[in-house]
Amino acid sequence: MKRRKIGILTGGGDAPGLNAVIRAVVKYAVGQLGWEVIGSEDAFNGFLDDPQRLRPMTLPSCQGLLHRGGTILGTTNHGDPFAFATRDGIRDRSAELAAAIRREGLEGLVVIGGDGTQRIAARLMREHGVPVVGVPKTIDNDIAATDFTFGFWSAVEVATEALDRLHTTAESHDRVMLLEVMGRTAGWIALYAGVAGGADCIALPELPYDPARFCDKILERRARGRLFTLIVVAEGAAPADPDEPRERGAAATLAAALARRVDVETRVTVLGHLQRGGGPIPIDRVLATRFGVKAVELIADDRWGEMVCLRGQDIDAVPLSQAAGPPREVDLAHPMIAAARAVGIELGAARGRRHVALG
Repeated sequence: MKRRKIGILTGGGDAPGLNAVIRAVVKYAVGQLGWEVIGSEDAFNGFLDDPQRLRPMTLPSCQGLLHRGGTILGTTNHGDPFAFATRDGIRDRSAELAAAIRREGLEGLVVIGGDGTQRIAARLMREHGVPVVGVPKTIDNDIAATDFTFGFWSAVEVATEALDRLHTTAESHDRVMLLEVMGRTAGWIALYAGVAGGADCIALPELPYDPARFCDKILERRARGRLFTLIVVAEGAAPADPDEPRERGAAATLAAALARRVDVETRVTVLGHLQRGGGPIPIDRVLATRFGVKAVELIADDRWGEMVCLRGQDIDAVPLSQAAGPPREVDLAHPMIAAARAVGIELGAARGRRHVALG
């Protein structure tokens, strides 16, 4: 029987748990099934660079990866083979990529990445017949067709710890502290970290806010002797009023809006890429490992064109086309929204606004 040979790559932004997926794929495919696994450096670029940057993924190469952040294969969000940037401009190198994959003798690819990377993978299979299995990755938790992605919980952990630290200094100085977290179109990190970290207010991209609602919360807390306020702001959050002045950054915009309305001393902390860095926490290590194992199982069953996903407590798979759809935003009917409101967290909805589920 011919020895099976597959490729593996990581694309898009980095996230805690990427190395854990790589480790699981190699330990199962190479260590248990006797397959050959080839890693492509910097996403699809490893096949397109001259010389090619491909490496055999052996058991020794995966030692010590479970707790390690980043990705040993490297990654990029500027390597779309269908719109590849060259000195002569943008050109389509997808046929060249498909030819390189076949020349290497690969049966197909395990593609670990976010919605953009999965869209490329789906198109590569559809237009060039390259077999692909997808593994979803994003700290934003905004990929359709999966309940959670690895990296998300580690990002929530970082944001929650930041809130814990800001809590003590906010209380000491009677300040309004705003913490800006990642989430351009989806506020999952802000929502979960806000609840976990005891935030008083949360600003989400899915719910344009009225600054006056947050001001009311600040004043209501002061009336009860709570002279400080913690606010979590997703980077994509914005005021409902288009005439509200904008600053550089979502938290800075809200801080300025508050200062114009009430006499408050505000401080802004932007977590930025700190949310991506460091090793994965245990739940992400477990999820990444289960995703990697499932990816190999799909290949063993010749179920190309599917993406691994989490449904409840079960690891499942869906057609890759479902994963390449619109981003998964926070549904305003989500139980976490109800829980946040139940414990008194202000979400800033404009008065009279209907809380319509975004779906």
